[in-house]
Amino acid sequence: MFKVIALAFAVATISGAAGAQATGSYKSAAKPATTKSTTAKRSRAAKKAESQAALQKEAKISEETARATALKEVPNGTVKSSELEREKGKLIYSFDITVPGKTGIEEVNVNAIDGSVVGREHETPKMEKAEAAKEAKEKKAAKK
Repeated sequence: MFKVIALAFAVATISGAAGAQATGSYKSAAKPATTKSTTAKRSRAAKKAESQAALQKEAKISEETARATALKEVPNGTVKSSELEREKGKLIYSFDITVPGKTGIEEVNVNAIDGSVVGREHETPKMEKAEAAKEAKEKKAAKK
């Protein structure tokens, strides 16, 4: 929901500034109400929301179909998490699947264009922890 609000705010801000400039009533001496870092954060949030929307429009296979394909690869598995992303130039659905009685997860990647399985990897709990730490660090860096 935050992404939608941020996107709407960014669009309204841009539209308002463009409209003010077009009418000549915008005063260049006036300081904007937000700082550059706040504006940059909103811009990144808007771009991320737009990129997710663009990825979803580009996908030819639904997430439900891709999920079913991934679960066929891992009998008795349960999807822990999923995401649509571009990896190594390919648009994929990435599924983290847990299996009762086994440690770690199976990561299954399904091509979002043709529905084929393009990757499968077992991640140990140690690998999962390292990946989560890396993603948290990337998120923190993206917020700055």
